[in-house]
Amino acid sequence: MSGKNESPETHTFDIELLDAENPVACLIMGHGAGAGKEHAFMQDMAKALVAKGVSIILFNFPYMQTIKATGKRRPPDKAEKLLSHFIALIESCCNDKETLNNLPVFVGGKSMGGRIATMVYEELGNVKGAIAFGYPFHPPGKPENTRTDHLLKACKPLLIIQGERDTFGTKAEVEGYGLPSSIECAFLEDGDHSFKPRKASGTTQQAHIAKAAELTATFISGVLSNP
Repeated sequence: MSGKNESPETHTFDIELLDAENPVACLIMGHGAGAGKEHAFMQDMAKALVAKGVSIILFNFPYMQTIKATGKRRPPDKAEKLLSHFIALIESCCNDKETLNNLPVFVGGKSMGGRIATMVYEELGNVKGAIAFGYPFHPPGKPENTRTDHLLKACKPLLIIQGERDTFGTKAEVEGYGLPSSIECAFLEDGDHSFKPRKASGTTQQAHIAKAAELTATFISGVLSNP
């Protein structure tokens, strides 16, 4: 299913639903700052998760909808607008029994989308947990500007899957943050911010995406078995 509709809060949703066969859960995934739900990483990650029994809802934030409509680049909306849109979308999906088929709900996303997911999932009782694919712990080249304050207070289950050499937070940096036990971190060998390794590593981005899907499915199963 793909389409647009207006919610009572006047949010315009641009979503794409990928149904898994006999799904165990549904994951609502936000995109990164520079590319929307149509980007190859988002599509490949979604398909890999569907193959693991996780239905996926992809969506575009409002600024990305404007980019699609006008063809003109623009920066992401401010965090408040991103948060409001994500929350409205989650609530709309949870109220639409036909879309979710009464599946347990998880939220997550790539980079910025994953960060926004981690900022909303704690306050939404119908969300079981969150998954961040390449969390932007700090801007590249500015390791002192960390985005970890809310993570240090996290209580609900969160999985962060990170490339070992991600310039937004390397393995060594992340392991030094002292994140709480509610947060599980998994690292992909030699992966960058989009999980792409160097050729000399002997592995591939597609292999890492498949591994990330496997880690996500295992995480979701673990959360659901320990309510």
